[in-house]
Amino acid sequence: MKHHVFTKRSKIEAPIAELFRWHARPGAIERLSPPWDPLQIISSSGGIEEGAEVRLRLKMGPVPYHWRARHTKFVENALFRDESVSGPFSRWIHTHRFTSAGDDACYLQDEIDFKLPLHPFRNSLSNRFVHKKLERIFNYRHIRTAQDIAQQLSVPNRYPRNILISGASGVIGSALIPFLTTAGHRVISLRRDVVRNRDTERIWDPAAGKLDPRDIEGIDAVIHLAGEPIGEGIWTVNKKERITNSRNRGTRLLAETMAKMDQPPKTFISASAVGYYGNGGDQPLTESDSPGDDFVSSVCHQWEAAAQPAEKKGIRTLLLRIGVVLDPSGGALSRLLLPFQLGLGAKIASGRQYTSWIGLDDVISSIYHLLHHESIAGPVNLTAPEPVTNSVLTRVLASVLSRPAVLTIPAFMISTMFGQMGREILLSGSRVLPTVLLESGYQFRFQEPEALLAHILGKEMT
Repeated sequence: MKHHVFTKRSKIEAPIAELFRWHARPGAIERLSPPWDPLQIISSSGGIEEGAEVRLRLKMGPVPYHWRARHTKFVENALFRDESVSGPFSRWIHTHRFTSAGDDACYLQDEIDFKLPLHPFRNSLSNRFVHKKLERIFNYRHIRTAQDIAQQLSVPNRYPRNILISGASGVIGSALIPFLTTAGHRVISLRRDVVRNRDTERIWDPAAGKLDPRDIEGIDAVIHLAGEPIGEGIWTVNKKERITNSRNRGTRLLAETMAKMDQPPKTFISASAVGYYGNGGDQPLTESDSPGDDFVSSVCHQWEAAAQPAEKKGIRTLLLRIGVVLDPSGGALSRLLLPFQLGLGAKIASGRQYTSWIGLDDVISSIYHLLHHESIAGPVNLTAPEPVTNSVLTRVLASVLSRPAVLTIPAFMISTMFGQMGREILLSGSRVLPTVLLESGYQFRFQEPEALLAHILGKEMT
């Protein structure tokens, strides 16, 4: 069967050596994986040098398959090439080319020489289908690469750091780690079970109050993201206790351990949530506003207070009041996608309650921004500049998916099905503004939900 060639070329505003190093560092594959078509690395040997191999697990629709690729050519700052050893295509040769466009810019060109497979997938694949899919994927990849590089080059005090992260397997942590490693930082994850790699993992047990201070020696910054999910399931007495304890104990353990050190990390970034403000109606809220008076507000208030030992020690402490993170990998959007794709999208009650949303890439980019802007401390709202109502978000998601959304879920149904969680999370809202981020010069990647959703779901904006 005839083979075909797909090419995607983009100008990237970065020196050619910076862009090449970005691709050569750990985490590049994860950063280049589109969220609507994610991959899982099963194993890898080496990086992108000749002879290095990687084994991946992907899906074609609902059907999983494995892909094994070997790097066959490497010319520093010019190109690297990988070829399929086993996978769904009869032929797949991917050449990544880098050419200069001046001192501070270059061209990135992906060239794929492929031949359609000779197995049952062949009937569902065509040259046109593959080209269209590759166009979507590489358009996404080039946009993300350009955004990541621009963010990583924009910050002051840019030098390699040793960074300790809790909650590394969560939605935010699993995206943040490859972003940091492609920027040249060393990341160490806190685990509750067995440590498999001492170079990248450390053990802790927040419930038992166990964390060896020696495991924080030499760490420049601690980013604390761990905690029991709030917006899932009914809030039984046990669930509420787990929510509270999972945040307070872990935060306090890290803060107190650092406070006892002679040379503690310089920065402590601890997650909180916009639930701190409670049900704020349509009143704009900034970092200077007081906490609300419901359960989630109380949890967030205690959560932030647990970080005080670090602050009193003189460690720069940031409290991230994170909004509703929109990404198909987890959280609210992952639960909404299927019903909306089936045409069963619905606004909640009146739909007038505000959703203070943010894209996952803006979460990790803003964390990176805060990590390097050392004059910023205290609470920071991680939300997009334009919160929207539930009604607007419902309409936008349906439009991006080209599906109707004419249904309404009555308030009594939410209250009956989910109890207090439904009343505080689904029927309440807050209009939270990222004042500190904006005043510090942070440039949001996505300020409107339509542009974000189209990007992360691989859709064209109409």
